[in-house]
Amino acid sequence: LKLCRFFANSLLHYTKEFLPLLSDSCCTLHQLYLQIHSKSQKFPPSLYAARISKAQQEEIAGTFLVTLDPLISQLLTFQPFMQVVLDSKLELPCDLQLPQCLLLVVIMDKLPAQPDHVQALWCTESQLSDAAARVSLFRAVFCSFEQCAGELSLPVHLRGLQSKGQVDVAVTLYQHVCVHLCAFITSFPPSLFPELDVALLNAVLSANMITSLLAMDVWCFLSRYGTAELCAHHVTIVAQLIKSCPGECYQLTNLSILLRRLFFFMAPPQQVEFVQKFSPKAAENLPLWQCISLQALPAELRKGAVCDVTRVGITRCREWLSSRRTWGELESLNTLLSALLAVCNSAHEALDVPQQTAIMETGSQLWAFLNTNLVTGQPHVQQTLSLLLPLLGFFVHTLDPHLISQVVTLQTSLLKLEPPDHVRLAVLDFVSSLGKFFIPQAFQDKLLPSLSSIFALLLADRNWIVEQHSLEAFTQFAEGTNHEEIVPQCLRSEDTRNKVVSFLEKTGLEDETAVARVERVKQEKVIFQEHFAKVAVEAAKWLSLQPDAKRARREFPLEEEYRSALQAASGALEAVESLLQKAPAPDWLPQKMEMLQERLDELRRRIL
Repeated sequence: LKLCRFFANSLLHYTKEFLPLLSDSCCTLHQLYLQIHSKSQKFPPSLYAARISKAQQEEIAGTFLVTLDPLISQLLTFQPFMQVVLDSKLELPCDLQLPQCLLLVVIMDKLPAQPDHVQALWCTESQLSDAAARVSLFRAVFCSFEQCAGELSLPVHLRGLQSKGQVDVAVTLYQHVCVHLCAFITSFPPSLFPELDVALLNAVLSANMITSLLAMDVWCFLSRYGTAELCAHHVTIVAQLIKSCPGECYQLTNLSILLRRLFFFMAPPQQVEFVQKFSPKAAENLPLWQCISLQALPAELRKGAVCDVTRVGITRCREWLSSRRTWGELESLNTLLSALLAVCNSAHEALDVPQQTAIMETGSQLWAFLNTNLVTGQPHVQQTLSLLLPLLGFFVHTLDPHLISQVVTLQTSLLKLEPPDHVRLAVLDFVSSLGKFFIPQAFQDKLLPSLSSIFALLLADRNWIVEQHSLEAFTQFAEGTNHEEIVPQCLRSEDTRNKVVSFLEKTGLEDETAVARVERVKQEKVIFQEHFAKVAVEAAKWLSLQPDAKRARREFPLEEEYRSALQAASGALEAVESLLQKAPAPDWLPQKMEMLQERLDELRRRIL
């Protein structure tokens, strides 16, 4: 260690003396710093470091690593070093990704003491040429953080910020980066806020969930730390982005979560302005209100929003029920159902009895149009089902047992066809609510076996998200149900029984050694990196595509036959219309017309 300290001090001295001549050596200095923090010790922790005792870690940190800290301070103002660290095409092996992330955090901590022009260089992007392209420090932090999936999953722990009179507590990598990012923002020059906004928005829109959550946490801190006007400005921007989204995508989901969180930080006067600007009375604003928790609003404002969303939602749903029910309208119907569900989730106590009855009746009427074939073949209908199930679950105490029987029967048939995950999660949401419902004797013989079959099938699911929700839903059902005899019938295998017992006792099924866990995390990290590399390539391809001069027409099978048949039907109707102009209609014509109308309705349902 003494020898390492000597070499480090020598490097520090020569760097200070010959800094203007080190342009070509910056890459070597960067790699040296990363290698030392990756291989030589386990502080900061690394998946690839040798295992040493805590006393040895502290000795290395206090004797050797402390001498490298002034080296970064010296290099901060040296633009070639900045270019190397923030290189847009920087590619590092797995063992150097955590040290790179921690290096960027160290730089963030040191920048507030630097002049404004130095901070500006680090925090702005440079696009002078492809060879010399440089990303901003913010973007580099998020990109580097994204590469540390293994360290986040393990998780590795770092020494936290020590407060006066408090013991130093280890923190996760997520906490470490988040705290230092927020601290950096507090000393950030206002002139560079546009760079911060761009970096946060890009990170929120990331396909990497943990990176998106980090950006949301930082954005929420910014909203609380800043003025009420700044928070309202950010909420308005996010709301406009959501309204401009062309359809369902993970970016829309991320923005919706961000809007929901930011809305809680708005001051009441700004919330009033938001309600006026994006009125819940307008159906085109419901895509926003489906994202917002109405609990964030003051009582009086919340009551008015609940009334407006409920009125618009029910009115538009009834219009859909009485209309031709086309595909284009089904997507807007799902938005209406989602907004009604948001009201029930966040402000059900504000719903009066007539409003609850109207929502329940509308949901029951919509359910009548669903069948197994329709749900399995159409994604939009699957989404409708996924919204209707939790919506009906809110009113399970007042639902007609015949309707509950229909719902459970459809669920049983649907699960045999292996529907998508979100449909299975919606099924779990509904069946868990049946724990509160006493099933009448006349329906028990049919419903209880179906319920046990649903739970048995979903508890055995190999998708870990579905499995976890199945355990939670089954526990909720078992704790609330009056039909105790059904509980053991749901646990049809030894494996399922062990999973449920382990879940209730909060213990793991398998004991994994520390070494085995590290090796598993390393393998998972490689898989994650390959996946996100493909996502990045696809995103780059999409951005590089130029719109075609003319959109290619979608081809449908038997299209000409469809056209010919419709032309013949249209010609027949025109002939009947012509006859009616010439002579009175015979007595049997109204009945025939009614039969034709029923056939048209049946065909329309098959199309949907």
